[in-house]
Amino acid sequence: MGTVEQMNAEKEKVQKELRQLENRQKTLLNKQRDAERRARTRRLIERGAIVEGVFSLAPDLSGEKVKAFLVALSHLPGAAELAAKLPKSGDEP
Repeated sequence: MGTVEQMNAEKEKVQKELRQLENRQKTLLNKQRDAERRARTRRLIERGAIVEGVFSLAPDLSGEKVKAFLVALSHLPGAAELAAKLPKSGDEP
């Protein structure tokens, strides 16, 4: 009977290790999502500050009006060509 007890003990040990690894994986995934969220938030804040700095009227406009303004700018002659020359995501910082 010693071997059955040893096998059960080994099984419990492996199950405990598995639970620990699953918890570690959850922790790492949460950290990754948090880091991605913080990076996105920082990027949005920086870009919003740029828009406000370039267009002095932007702080007084609602989000929808700023969006409409930027969309109107994107329809100006040459805007599509200028946007096409911008580096793609991951190409350059």
